[in-house]
Amino acid sequence: MAEESSRTAPVAGAMLALAGLSHFVAPQLYEGMTKPAFPANTRQHVYIDGGIETALGVALVVPKTRKLAVVGVLAYLLYLAGNVVRNR
Repeated sequence: MAEESSRTAPVAGAMLALAGLSHFVAPQLYEGMTKPAFPANTRQHVYIDGGIETALGVALVVPKTRKLAVVGVLAYLLYLAGNVVRNR
């Protein structure tokens, strides 16, 4: 089981990092998803979210930072959900 999770984290991290980078390549794809959480300055938040996702993805790939990255991902999800609820 540990071997499987040790292979899953780098793949998930790489996918998250690529998704984060795509925020910079095609930000318009993320504006509809980002607007409920950040109705003001949406494009700016698309870029900020892309940077966060890229950093967290890279941290998931690196074994030394993986545990901290998992905590970061959870905090990031709470941050996004909190902003959606706050801006309803």
